[in-house]
Amino acid sequence: MVQLIPPPEEVMQILKETGAFREGHFIYPSGKHTPHYFQMPLAFRYYDTARVLAVALSRKFRLEKEISSALPRVAVIAPGPGGIPVAFGVRDALEAEQIYWAEREQGKRMFRQFLNRGEVNPCIIVDDIIRTGTAIRETAQLVKDLGARIIGCGAIVRFTSAPTMLDDVPIKSLVEFDAKWYDPENCPLCKQGVPAEHVRF
Repeated sequence: MVQLIPPPEEVMQILKETGAFREGHFIYPSGKHTPHYFQMPLAFRYYDTARVLAVALSRKFRLEKEISSALPRVAVIAPGPGGIPVAFGVRDALEAEQIYWAEREQGKRMFRQFLNRGEVNPCIIVDDIIRTGTAIRETAQLVKDLGARIIGCGAIVRFTSAPTMLDDVPIKSLVEFDAKWYDPENCPLCKQGVPAEHVRF
């Protein structure tokens, strides 16, 4: 039987093969240490991989009656540049009418496109990875300020420490990842002498 939505282990294998997921000893700008590093755009540089991941996520949305009944009059929205390839892939798979994306300027998230209140269809917010949920919450507020309704939210990967809901909308993902973070003085990788690599989100 054909798998319409690949299982998490298969998605993780795709991320490993494309270099979008690496294991080792990494230090983030926050100073936190971790044994894993996601660089999701590396998975979306390949058309076939991007297509598989975006279509799989779109199928999770299609299972929701509120979303499937609203199509094609739906807007797919990315909170920032990392989510843009996901948004385009999901929009294409759902044949949704609109796509928008936000970005941070001078410390504030705003839409890249000039939008008028009332012209945005019911929205699905999608991203490549949800680490804390801050970006999707800020984007949700932008959507509400425009008078639009949020009917879906999701990402390829969601850290288990991130929210599972956006208001009353469940956050869907292909992978639920249990992230590990250490302070420098308590990092087991440092104690083992594992070489560290400084990275950024």
